[in-house]
Amino acid sequence: MLNNIGVSGLVIILLIALIVFGPAKLPLLGRAFGDTLREFRSSTRGIVDEEPTAAPAENKDDVKKLL
Repeated sequence: MLNNIGVSGLVIILLIALIVFGPAKLPLLGRAFGDTLREFRSSTRGIVDEEPTAAPAENKDDVKKLL
């Protein structure tokens, strides 16, 4: 969806944000967005790291039951 936004699209979005929020609030909004994105990434990494360790243990138990 965001792959089709070019440089001109980003400039238009930034101008609209500047008009709506004003120059004083724009850095604060960017910082809050960055913090939210960083927290989301760290949470998803934690979830992804947990899954591979749990899956082989379950498979081993299933194989032992079959044997």
